[in-house]
Amino acid sequence: MPTESHLLMDGALHVYRRENSRYWQCSTYLGSLNHRQTTKEVSLAAAKDFARDWYMERCVEDRQRRRGGVPLLDSPVQPLIAGPGASADGRRRRTPTGPSFEDAANAFTSEFEVITLGERNAGYVKSKSDLIRVHLLPFFGDTALEDITAGKVQEYRFHRQTSRNDPKTGKPKKPARATLHGEIVTLRQVLKTANRKGWIAALPDMSAPYKTSGKVEHRAWFSPEEYKMLYEATRERAKNPPKPRWREVCETFHDYVLFMGNTGLRPDESARLELRDVKIVNDESTGERILEIEVRGKRGVGFCKSMPGAILPFERVRKRKQLKPTDRIFGKSPRELMNTVLDELNLKFDRDGHIRTCYSLRHTYICLRLLEGADIYQVAKNCRTSVEMIEKYYGRHLKNNIDASAVNVRKTRPMSVAARKKSAKATK
Repeated sequence: MPTESHLLMDGALHVYRRENSRYWQCSTYLGSLNHRQTTKEVSLAAAKDFARDWYMERCVEDRQRRRGGVPLLDSPVQPLIAGPGASADGRRRRTPTGPSFEDAANAFTSEFEVITLGERNAGYVKSKSDLIRVHLLPFFGDTALEDITAGKVQEYRFHRQTSRNDPKTGKPKKPARATLHGEIVTLRQVLKTANRKGWIAALPDMSAPYKTSGKVEHRAWFSPEEYKMLYEATRERAKNPPKPRWREVCETFHDYVLFMGNTGLRPDESARLELRDVKIVNDESTGERILEIEVRGKRGVGFCKSMPGAILPFERVRKRKQLKPTDRIFGKSPRELMNTVLDELNLKFDRDGHIRTCYSLRHTYICLRLLEGADIYQVAKNCRTSVEMIEKYYGRHLKNNIDASAVNVRKTRPMSVAARKKSAKATK
């Protein structure tokens, strides 16, 4: 029986020492078999290092055995008979050892879901596993973790920029900058998991080469005139839908545009909004009837106080759908209908070429509040964001918050002798 035992690799690897033995042993269970090996080390630290390397080699051998792969090469280099994987001197490179990216991705997915339970939105947690399954695993897959270098990460960026073609133009269909950034963030999280488990010594450099500091682009929104054009068009569509059976959908869409423009909710927040999350109250500070909304979004639970204009569309939707407390008010965001109306009004893009979506209604709410001279801190608090974010992305709309009298200050110049004499004569 072992007198002393230690667990490594999250309990998958045992390092122990038997009675009357000065050497440490290691063991693991892989492929329905128990594997044991003496480390021939007296020092515990040296024994652990040996055990980790031994365990990774056993993992690779077991994975290759299950997948029908070729056994590992024992020597660092061997003579090469023409084939892939050759170096310049005609020798085959040593097959890397250790767990693969797929192993780390599986560990991250299971760990992330458990640890973030209740702290992050369920949709956000699910999106991580979807992103890994759709994009990262097909590219990295069986790649050994030690082979994922800065160059490999750059190859992934190039692959994502060129792997899909637009069926209309035939040109490469590049992912949005935020989309690719999210994928690199997830890749980094997977590799951090591998690092914590001791599968890799350090993370590779994942910064984008050739990249300058990103240009700050303002969010697409609707000016007051454009917003009026939009809700008048949705009102007309609600009165005269293209087909009679679409009447309810068009009426709800009109109420959605007004509700979003008067609350500033994110589309995902409005999609999760239930009847019990909204209350009609009389605001003490303004004396107006408004909505108090309990918002559940990417930042957890927050609160929002609407403009008075959100009351009527809310009441219409509640009456039309005969909502119960746990029913969702709007449900899925009406993206297709929004795109159709924007195309008809030629409002799909703003003057800078930025595309408008349902999210633009939130940007419109923020911009209109700033144009009316609202306090930027209160706007940020009501929209569950930061003052820095508003100043960064909505800065062009802050002109009404700048006090010209405080900016256009001029230093008083001393009067010349001639001017003082002239002033003295004028006072006599």
